[in-house]
Amino acid sequence: MTNYLDFEKPLAEIEGKAEELRALAQQNEEMDVKDEAAALDRKAAELLEELYKDLTPWRKCQVARHPERPHCRDYLNELFTDYTPLAGDRNFADDLAVMGGLARFNDQPVVVIGQEKGHDTKSRISHNFGMARPEGYRKAVRLMEMADKFGLPVVTLVDTAGAYPGKGAEERGQSEAIARSTETCLQIGVPLISVIIGEGGSGGAVAFATANRVAMLEHSVYSVISPEGCASILWKDSTKMREAAEALRVTAQDLEQLGVADRVIAEPKGGAHRDREATMQSVATAIEAMLGELGEMSKEDLVANRRKKFLNIGSKGLAA
Repeated sequence: MTNYLDFEKPLAEIEGKAEELRALAQQNEEMDVKDEAAALDRKAAELLEELYKDLTPWRKCQVARHPERPHCRDYLNELFTDYTPLAGDRNFADDLAVMGGLARFNDQPVVVIGQEKGHDTKSRISHNFGMARPEGYRKAVRLMEMADKFGLPVVTLVDTAGAYPGKGAEERGQSEAIARSTETCLQIGVPLISVIIGEGGSGGAVAFATANRVAMLEHSVYSVISPEGCASILWKDSTKMREAAEALRVTAQDLEQLGVADRVIAEPKGGAHRDREATMQSVATAIEAMLGELGEMSKEDLVANRRKKFLNIGSKGLAA
């Protein structure tokens, strides 16, 4: 069953009618509904094109959070081979919100790290909805340091609403763990590539995305705070999330213009969840290209390139 977003309700009605016609035809072989169903399919395709032609920032937030959107585990299964998960921070526990380990990408050994939200109620609770605790960030630090030691490129897949704000997480040094992960990103002497596959929320995303190259899927978002959180702080009204999303410049297109994102990866019409195979192929092509750009750079040049990229953020404006 397809999950439709609020702004997709007209589309849901048309596609629902087409499915009803086909279901009736299966029950009664004498019914010929091919022409009617095909007409509805064409109308649905046209409406889908219209809806996604110029999405507002808030609607992009909704698409980025779509429950059927491919998550970290899906990319690991499709794009990487010989994946060997590595668990724990060697200090407190293993955080299931963060997945990571050794793998091969196009037969090239890499370390891959990502945030996993889960796909149903049980797995979402298990993965804490992709919100990492300190031990998750310390696991990421451990894996990045291992990658640096053995000269392996690092690929991170970012999809989180933000770091977990719970009492226990704060007691175990959440802010320090995020800062340490960000610092490690800046220090390792191997290619570091990050892809924002859904939500890139706050420092929880920056701790994985302080990379040489940052790519964003077309309908992904990346911001210092969620639109709802921003609206609650600025206007004391979380229902003003649409205005907040506009002001925050959360979209991939704005962030590429501002120099935060280096490339935007096109999504199938209707979002990544409507054609997972095409999405995976586009992300694979982007990762391959970015690894190729960094492959011949020395350790010193990689570190300098990364530092320069982030020191330059803020020097570009949307009017430039």
